[in-house]
Amino acid sequence: MTSPDLPAELKAALDGKLRGFSRNDAASRSATISKTYRDGGGSGAIRSEADALAYALTRMPATYAAVTASLNALVEIRPDFSPENLLDVGAGPGTATWAAAETFPSLQRFTLLDANDALRALALGLVTDSFRLRDVSYERGEARGALAKADAADLVMASYMIGEIGDAEQRALAGLMWEKTRDTLLVVEPGTPAGYARIIALRERLIAKGAHVVAPCPHDGKCPLEPPDWCHFSQRLQRSRAHMQVKGAEVPFEDERFSYVALTRARIEKRPARVLAQPEVTKAEVVTKLCTTDGLVFATVPRRDKAAYHRARKQRWGETSETGTRETN
Repeated sequence: MTSPDLPAELKAALDGKLRGFSRNDAASRSATISKTYRDGGGSGAIRSEADALAYALTRMPATYAAVTASLNALVEIRPDFSPENLLDVGAGPGTATWAAAETFPSLQRFTLLDANDALRALALGLVTDSFRLRDVSYERGEARGALAKADAADLVMASYMIGEIGDAEQRALAGLMWEKTRDTLLVVEPGTPAGYARIIALRERLIAKGAHVVAPCPHDGKCPLEPPDWCHFSQRLQRSRAHMQVKGAEVPFEDERFSYVALTRARIEKRPARVLAQPEVTKAEVVTKLCTTDGLVFATVPRRDKAAYHRARKQRWGETSETGTRETN
C-alpha cells in the first residue's frame, strides 16, 4: 500500500519552492482560489507562480492522499496491473502523476495535460531534479483539445477536474478519455453529492461503452444507493506546519473526502464487497454497511462469534470485506 503522505522527493521539491514565501500571502491567495473554485471558476484564479504555490501548499497534500487511496484500491483488486505509460488529464501541479509514480514502479513515461500556465510551470519545476519522473511531457491546452492530440496510455487519470467543466463537455470528455485508455481509467472527484453524481454519470456512460468497474463497486450494475445517501470515502493525512498555518488549522491532520471510479477494458471476475461507512461497533455486535454483488447490505456480526467479531471491528471505511454471518437488506 502506498502511503497517503507526499513522497520525500516531492516534499523536498515543494519545500524548496516555498522558501521565503509568506504564509500570510499564501493564506490570502488560497482563500481567493478556493472561493473561485466554489463559484465554478475552476483554476482561473491561479495566474502567477505565487498563486500556484499557494494552491499546491493548500490542496496538493489532500489531493495526493485521495488519489493514492483510489490507486491503492485499484491495486488491491488488480495486483498484476503494471502500466508503462500514464496520461494525466487536467494535471494541474502534477499531483496525480506523482501518486501514480509512487504506486506503479512500472511507469516509465508520463504525459500531463492542462491549460493553466502557472500550474504547468510549477509541475515542471517540481520534477526538474526528480529521479523517478524523468520522462515527463506536459502539453498545454484545454482538456478535450489537448486530449484529442495525445497518444493513448495504459493508465489514464483525471483528478478533481471534471467538475470544472459543463455537463456537455463532461460527456464528451468521458468518451474521449475512454478512447485514449488502453487498459484502465481512474477518475477522482470531491466526496460531495455533486462529485458523486459526476462519477456515477461517467460510470454509467462508460459501462455502456464496454467498460468494467475495478473499484470501488463490486459490480457493473446500477449504484444501489438512493438520495440523500451517496458513495464517498475518507482518507486521513498529516498536515505540515506550513499547511496548518495557511489553513488556520489547529489539529495536525486532515480528513479528505472523495468519490472515485476505476474502470478497465478487461472483465473482473471476482470483486469483494466494499465497506461504505465506518462500521457501527457495540458490545453486542458489529454492523457493516456494504456494497455487494447483490446490492446494498448491512452485515451483522454478533459478539458471540468471537473471531468474526474481532475481524469486523478492524474493518475500515473504504476497504474490501468478506464480513457477514447474518445479513439484512
